[in-house]
Amino acid sequence: MEILDVLIIGAGPIGLNCALEAEKKGLSYVIIEKGTIVNSLYNYPLYMRFFSTADKLEIAEIPFITTSPKPGRQDALEYYQGIARQKALKIKLYEKVLNISKNELFEIQSSKGKYLAKNVIIATGFYDIPNLLNIPGENLPKVKHYYTEPYPYANQKVVVIGASNSAVDAALETYRKGAEVTMIIKGSEISKSVKYWVKPDIENRIAEGSIKGYFNAEMIEIKENSVIFKDELGKIHEIDNDFVLAMTGYLPDFEFLKDSGIDLKGDSLVPAYNAETMETNVKNLYLAGVVCGGKDTHLWFIENSRIHAEIILNHIADRN
Repeated sequence: MEILDVLIIGAGPIGLNCALEAEKKGLSYVIIEKGTIVNSLYNYPLYMRFFSTADKLEIAEIPFITTSPKPGRQDALEYYQGIARQKALKIKLYEKVLNISKNELFEIQSSKGKYLAKNVIIATGFYDIPNLLNIPGENLPKVKHYYTEPYPYANQKVVVIGASNSAVDAALETYRKGAEVTMIIKGSEISKSVKYWVKPDIENRIAEGSIKGYFNAEMIEIKENSVIFKDELGKIHEIDNDFVLAMTGYLPDFEFLKDSGIDLKGDSLVPAYNAETMETNVKNLYLAGVVCGGKDTHLWFIENSRIHAEIILNHIADRN
């Protein structure tokens, strides 16, 4: 069996960047990805636009050419998948890593085979495990933790839970396709991180009553044809409902990290790693990208974590 210099888990932008850095340094590698290339981006809402400009999303100094001031989902898919094609990156798709164990080398067991590697980089992001509400009825078919487009919700009574970019986009888009939208918001205001050109729109729609907004509110139960929640005064409401869009965020696969031997710290379950090398408490096992933040998934994104690839591969190359 071939012994790889580097095995990379995850073919998102940061995983691809790690592969490009490995090639620069003449290191053997393979990326294993459980879905398609940049799978998380593929599963974003169809009409999503990035907060960042194109230059902030570039990897390996490869220009991101687009006519849009703010690139959208399709622009990003074309860019990152185009790089994978042009550079003929070594990627195994629709293959899930099941286990990582280590003796002298890492042994990686996937859904399709086994690999040996001197170093492993986990660049798995956080988009696959919804942050659950843990309330009765959350498993009903009408509850969606992923939002793609507004058309299925035309003329429906929709509850959107959350106040971040994904919740705001879902609320505005479904409202403009004829949905009757109610937002249930845990905090006292729309998140300050919401895109600056969108935030006034949602605030004005709530202020005028086009979208009903309940702040400092708490979901209690989801029923077949209604939802029950508590407002900021403690009053219980039950309203008619067809769909619930629970835009409550997502989490890394903490069980996978723990099973790989990585220590998780504090309430936010931040993985242990050396910020100067990105190496975890397990020697030669590295983290890259959003996964580094634990539950604080807002800390890392493409723009500020694309440097991880160069940091990691420099450290690996210096040891070889």
